[in-house]
Amino acid sequence: MIQRIQTLYLVITAIVSGILPFVFPLWQDESGETKIYFMQNMTYAALFGLSFTLALVAIFNYKKRQNQFVANRLNIILNLILLGLFVYRSLTLSGEVIASEKGIGIFLPIAAVVCLVLANRAIKKDEELVKSVDRLR
Repeated sequence: MIQRIQTLYLVITAIVSGILPFVFPLWQDESGETKIYFMQNMTYAALFGLSFTLALVAIFNYKKRQNQFVANRLNIILNLILLGLFVYRSLTLSGEVIASEKGIGIFLPIAAVVCLVLANRAIKKDEELVKSVDRLR
């Protein structure tokens, strides 16, 4: 069923990784005038796009809860890799970026991971409910 709570979490994840990176910059240059978005680095764009695609696959894979669960786990790993790249970039190249000028876009993978964990928890509850009903038959 598409009206389950995990679908809401997955839609939020799709919005966070598919739409919000266009709105929020990752960081600004030293002068504060030029905002750096994810589209300026092909690696970030590919990882955000893949995360968005995995969220959509999980949304429309609602009949197969195990596949949905696996897609969410892959998406969590992908977002942690993306977060690791952001942390690495902010720590190693901090000479060109002022510490107070980091954008909110760096924290988007954290929001996606939280929503994915909540979706996995809801999927697990559904799976346990189905197994308990099958035992009663």
